[in-house]
Amino acid sequence: MAAGSFALVLHGHVPYVLKHGRWPHGEQWLYEAAAETWLPLLEVLDACHQAGATANLTLGLTPILLEQLAHPAFKEGLPLWLAEREQRAHADERSFQEWGDAHLAFLARRQADRFMDLAERFEAIDRDLPGAFAALWRAGEVELISSGATHGYQPLLLHDASCRAQIRQGLRSSERILGQRPRGFWLPECAYRPAGSWTPPAVHGDARLRQGTDRLLADEGVAYTFVDAHLFRGLRSEGLLGPEGFRKVGWDQAGWDTERAWRSVLEPHLASSEGSPRGVSVFARHPEVSEQVWSGQVGYPADGRYLEFHKKHGDNGLRYWKVTSARAGLGDKDRYHPDDIPGAVYSHAQHFCAVVRSILKRHRAETGRHGVVVAPFDAELFGHWWHEGPLFLRDVLLTLHADPEVEVTTAGAFLDDHPADKVAWLPEGSWGEGGDHRVWFNDGQRWMWEVLYRAEDRFGALCLAQPWRDDPALRRLLEDAGRELLLLQASDWPFVVHTQGAPDYGIKRFTQHATRFDRICDMVVDVGEGRTLAPYQEAILAEARACDDVFPDVDLALWHDP
Repeated sequence: MAAGSFALVLHGHVPYVLKHGRWPHGEQWLYEAAAETWLPLLEVLDACHQAGATANLTLGLTPILLEQLAHPAFKEGLPLWLAEREQRAHADERSFQEWGDAHLAFLARRQADRFMDLAERFEAIDRDLPGAFAALWRAGEVELISSGATHGYQPLLLHDASCRAQIRQGLRSSERILGQRPRGFWLPECAYRPAGSWTPPAVHGDARLRQGTDRLLADEGVAYTFVDAHLFRGLRSEGLLGPEGFRKVGWDQAGWDTERAWRSVLEPHLASSEGSPRGVSVFARHPEVSEQVWSGQVGYPADGRYLEFHKKHGDNGLRYWKVTSARAGLGDKDRYHPDDIPGAVYSHAQHFCAVVRSILKRHRAETGRHGVVVAPFDAELFGHWWHEGPLFLRDVLLTLHADPEVEVTTAGAFLDDHPADKVAWLPEGSWGEGGDHRVWFNDGQRWMWEVLYRAEDRFGALCLAQPWRDDPALRRLLEDAGRELLLLQASDWPFVVHTQGAPDYGIKRFTQHATRFDRICDMVVDVGEGRTLAPYQEAILAEARACDDVFPDVDLALWHDP
């Protein structure tokens, strides 16, 4: 009998960059993710299948990522980008040969072959990455989950209507593109809020009641989601679920009822702000397991044998050097040696699997219960940030599949067999620095939330004031404004400003969507008062519809249906 289960959860997300710049910030983010993470992940899943192992991977593809991967512009652009990368590798090979450096020339030729292989794989799936993953979902190899439409940061959105619209449009896009509606939902930045009184941190100073994330998800039929471990440490007990139904318990029971494994990150809890059996099942990220990969000090990607991410040959160039050591400057990096990689990947995969196994066995011994180690990661870590990451995933999945003590499962399948039996109130928080909202809201981004809150207010007021239900032109304009509002709400813009990863691009994109939103709202007022749009307004509208042509099924009911 297995000691417990293991659920690998990958969260795939790229903000809306299609038609919005190329390099250093823009479409290249999307092309790199496809070439370094998504196509290699298909190879991993195929390797598992060929070995007779079901990967049972829980895979999140955010709706805005799906919209881009399914877009004709991406399907045409990726082969051109791969061809350009292949040509660059060949040019590097010639340069290295002129230098007399045979090893670097070998690495360049190897990269050229890889880009050619990726291009052939993309053609083999008819340039349809979402379709390829959807087919694996139908075949039972993976379970796909959804997320907020544009990765809006739920706890800080001003109105519940905005939270609902992000969730509803996200589920709608996932179902339209993937062919079925996901049961699971990735909360952007794993950010959760309970129901209760809240005072907006900008613009408005009045306290207001708001619904909890648990209720917002449950109302849309979402079965489960994920949070960081510290939210479990701060939960309070509300009730128990069993064959006899729901039984209310005291808030302190989580502190003394050790046999029930309250607050254990190895068991899902039903999150309910209302203290009732109505809520959403929540899995917590296991910190010890996640640290094996995430930690900058002890994480596997820091091993000196792996490819160095930051050193490239020329502007927008390719990588030919290895990490070497954490203390080595970019000028001191040694050449990459592919023959070193299989051994490194194997040893790290075996260590990871041993950590998972020992945690599950300890939980079984201490509680007598079947636990689950949940390991959620940003998907782009594997392949993009950590070049050898897909090989690591392959070895981990194959190793655990052959381990009789560990059951590899998806989050949804685990819940089917082991439904949550504890109802809990969860505190507010995220998986960001400090476990709170400081990465996305601080003095450096306050102005962004002031703009966003005023946009939410204006959109709501226009929808109430304008007769859009009886006027198709008004309705379409308001839907255009709603699309820009969704794009404005992306958590990526304050994130890249705070981290300084791409502050100029984040500010540019945020202000661009804010400006388009306001101008379209001005058009709504003009049309509502019987005026014809001026030629310059028609040009602005045409540009918005051409550049931001995602969510074709956006509907005002997303915000206004109860």
